[in-house]
Amino acid sequence: MAPITSIADLQALARRRVPKMFYEYADTGSWTQETYRDNEAAFKRQKLRQRVAVNINNRSLATTMIGEPVTMPVALSPVGLTGMQHADGEILAAQAAEKFGVPYTLTTMSVCSIEDVTEHTSKPFWFQLYVMRDRGFSESLMQRAHNANCSALCLTLDLQVLGQRHRDIKNGLSTPPKPTLPVLLDLALKPRWCWNMLQTKRRQFGNIHGHVKGVENMASLAEWTASQFDPTLDWSSVEWVKKHWNRKLILKGINDVEDAKIAAEIGADAIIVSNHGGRQLDGAQASYDVLKEIVDAVGDKIEVHMDGGIRSGQDVFKAMAMGAKGTYIGRSYIYGLGAMGRPGVTTALEIIRKELDITMGLCGETDINKVGRHNLVL
Repeated sequence: MAPITSIADLQALARRRVPKMFYEYADTGSWTQETYRDNEAAFKRQKLRQRVAVNINNRSLATTMIGEPVTMPVALSPVGLTGMQHADGEILAAQAAEKFGVPYTLTTMSVCSIEDVTEHTSKPFWFQLYVMRDRGFSESLMQRAHNANCSALCLTLDLQVLGQRHRDIKNGLSTPPKPTLPVLLDLALKPRWCWNMLQTKRRQFGNIHGHVKGVENMASLAEWTASQFDPTLDWSSVEWVKKHWNRKLILKGINDVEDAKIAAEIGADAIIVSNHGGRQLDGAQASYDVLKEIVDAVGDKIEVHMDGGIRSGQDVFKAMAMGAKGTYIGRSYIYGLGAMGRPGVTTALEIIRKELDITMGLCGETDINKVGRHNLVL
């Protein structure tokens, strides 16, 4: 096998090793996928200022995100069904992130539960919350996250209704996979994935299964989950979450200046400029394209992070130079996980770190905390 030198290499390997329905769940966007593609294209449109004859010895990528020290300004995004990219995927990703010194964010819709990840890690991680119609269940999730010593809650605001995800429908997405003929034929070509899955008992939504009365099998679990995303979610819901969570609060899914201003006023610790990786409103602005306007509007009032389209350390550099205080990768580490498990996640992080370090040096900078718009061609 040729050396792995980029996230694209991990992506190609994951495509060969992960069943189609789960690979495409992570790798596609909603409807026409315009926003999904534009998230990456926005970074490509941004040019950098190359500087020379500058002492770039002793470069440092270390900084903080919501007051927590990180080895570089990158966190692992919450990704649904991570445990279907690779057996015990959430545990493996959390372990890789912990060893690397960056935050890991566990999603509500994970295969491994909060307790599973806690049992297999030694440092606090972050937890992403969907506010469900069943507010009692949402409250219990926050309590479980608190008991697990999660240091931050990441509240997702842009999934009141599910986006038009055509590939998931065409592929018959389910966990575990339904034994239809096309699925069985696909699995037959993924022996490594199947073997790893046979070694684990974790194949359902771990945070839900066994924690909701009346949800006893896959049919009832699927029905309950589909009915729980709450279209009434509004800013009063955020206030409700704040009353039940006394640690750091991050609001994810901010893609408009007016919403950013409300988020800053409501007293959150950070916002994530995000369009859900292009999986919700197709036709929305790319995250990077709206980042500057949001930073200018609220960057002095609240910590601004971003996700969407980050496939390299150079993308991280551009986001930081535009004013973000932290970035998140989803697909980039998911490709690594699907390709090689925990070592693949570590490889993805190493690739991004190397690219970020080299880019910073060639732009004449030695401290990630001092990069800025002077490094960009605007």
